[in-house]
Amino acid sequence: MDLRDPGLQPERTTLAWRRTLISLVVVDLFIWRSWLTSEPSTGHLIPGLPGLDYQGICALMAAAATVVLASVVWVRSRQLHAGTEAASARLIFVSTLAVIGLGLTAIAAIALGG
Repeated sequence: MDLRDPGLQPERTTLAWRRTLISLVVVDLFIWRSWLTSEPSTGHLIPGLPGLDYQGICALMAAAATVVLASVVWVRSRQLHAGTEAASARLIFVSTLAVIGLGLTAIAAIALGG
């Protein structure tokens, strides 16, 4: 018999994950804005893909990190609605890597944007 009452903790945790995702989407949008409003570079890193410069790569990395984090938030929200078990180590590891990747991408985009 489980006597533990989780109360509102799962709901608050889900909201915290969503707030984190919203703040990361804002960072992602700033990186995309920086890339889209920057001067087009003359050199292309990959022939045949015009506009894909270093800032374009930062924008793609930021988008990939945001998609990974959105997936983590979705999975964790479903877990919290189903029960109160702790997040798996794999889920925490993936979200940590995505946050670090997004942070490094933001630093690189700021450094490249000038």
